[in-house]
Amino acid sequence: MTAAAQPSAGGRHGASPALRHSASLIVLRDGAQGLEVLMLRRAERAGDQNSGAAVFPGGHLDAADKQACDLCVGLDDARASALLDVAIGGLDYWVAAIRECFEEAGLLLAVDGGGRWADLAALGDAAVRSMRNDLHAGRADFAALCRRHGWRLATDRLHYFSHWLTPPGRPKRFDTRFLMTVAPPAQQASADDTESTALMWLAPGEALQRGLKLMTVTEETLRTLSAWRRVDEAIGFAAKPRAVSLTMPRLGTGAKGMRPVLPTHWAYAEIGRLDPEGRGDVGLELVPGRAVRLSPRIVRVTADNGSVMTGPGTNSYFVGAPGGPCALIDPGPDEPAHLQALLAAAPGPITRILVTHTHKDHSPAAQAMRAATGAPLFGRVAEHPEWQDTAFAPDTVLAHGDRIALGDGCTLRVIHTPGHASNHLCYLLEEERLLFTGDHLMQGSTVVINPPDGDMQAYLRSLRLLLDLELDWLAPGHGFLIDRPHEVVRQTVAHRLQREARVVDALRSGGGDIDALLPLVYADVPARLYPVAARSLRAHLLKLRADGRADEALGCWSLRP
Repeated sequence: MTAAAQPSAGGRHGASPALRHSASLIVLRDGAQGLEVLMLRRAERAGDQNSGAAVFPGGHLDAADKQACDLCVGLDDARASALLDVAIGGLDYWVAAIRECFEEAGLLLAVDGGGRWADLAALGDAAVRSMRNDLHAGRADFAALCRRHGWRLATDRLHYFSHWLTPPGRPKRFDTRFLMTVAPPAQQASADDTESTALMWLAPGEALQRGLKLMTVTEETLRTLSAWRRVDEAIGFAAKPRAVSLTMPRLGTGAKGMRPVLPTHWAYAEIGRLDPEGRGDVGLELVPGRAVRLSPRIVRVTADNGSVMTGPGTNSYFVGAPGGPCALIDPGPDEPAHLQALLAAAPGPITRILVTHTHKDHSPAAQAMRAATGAPLFGRVAEHPEWQDTAFAPDTVLAHGDRIALGDGCTLRVIHTPGHASNHLCYLLEEERLLFTGDHLMQGSTVVINPPDGDMQAYLRSLRLLLDLELDWLAPGHGFLIDRPHEVVRQTVAHRLQREARVVDALRSGGGDIDALLPLVYADVPARLYPVAARSLRAHLLKLRADGRADEALGCWSLRP
């Protein structure tokens, strides 16, 4: 098989490998225990990192696949191209998937002139195997073979399922469309003993548990399939009109070495920013004390104070023009190891210490860093002392809209964002459209709003304020860099309003005190987290009272008539 010439894409060390456009077919059947999927074991080949892997049938598009497009049933190139969101040539993927499935697994998704499945048994095993071998070796033309036997390709029974692209940095990159179908009931699948050495019908969950060698895309597809019990459920999903987005893993490095990272991983966006070429040297974990260069202007150091409340630990950020002095945002906890890591990581003289807010995981090290560097403190004092670092006393009290020049081409703008704390500030690095969020927005969870200093009404107002800013990135107090800031803000607002709606429903059902309302409003939260959730619940109730929608009497809450 010869892959058609394709445009190049980003790769490692100079010349980019050409994308190999491919099609793969997820073949399903209903077995005794429910849905089963056809898996092939790839042949062992020197230099092939996926040798021996369990895969779905599939392979490269062949230039000759176009010759079979006029044999397709119920689908033309215009419709197929629209489904794949390509200009032309979409139907080639359907043809390639059918051809590859026949070559590798002996199943032919084709019908005769009467619309019945192709009767391969009538030809005999030897003749069918000869056809498959000739196709694999390039001695036969698939379109001519189908015409000779009066077969038409059942492209109307293949449904577009997913789209995957190999990470940048790999020597071979595959742009693969996955299609889904039901196995022809009268045909028997068999390995070709060339590209595949074994064939398996497995329940998706069993395939995941058997210790098979699986590529990332195969493993994730099996996870998705495991949610369905029967073939009609899976096919119903695949056949339903929907937008299919591209999934492209990236390469990152962790304790177990380099591995693919999916878009659902917290480090995914940061890896794309720091390593667009796919070197694979960006970390998958936030390692305490390690200095990470996020841009020529920014260095991050994470404290060793990870917990349920702080996630992987509190982030401290150095910000400054390259080669010049810098500001330190959120010095973090007053721990000797963290202080030493900060002093060692500073990219230049520390001339300012900025605090987003004075909760005890963000500001206590300010005094020690001031003593070590002489840098003045900037920030605000909270209106209520509960849960606060009461020792923090800013030399300069910052106000919304203040701008701090940190050298040529490096300017921070102060954004007052009360809600999580009354004195909460975010800092916008204008040149990078990057917002240091403190605890206003966190990665992987919503922040706790703890009255009296925390205020849900103020929090939602402060979130919406961010939608008026030009933003490309968020640098949170806990977690990796976050992209698509406005989308994150809208999702956070929506989540808070959904939670508020649950509070209203609980009040409408009779109300009660906070202990009675907790399991109704936070049914999706483990009971061990109820003490923390109770704080935000109180904040929601206080907001509803301020909005004129709820009342409290002797600790019991009710919906206002």
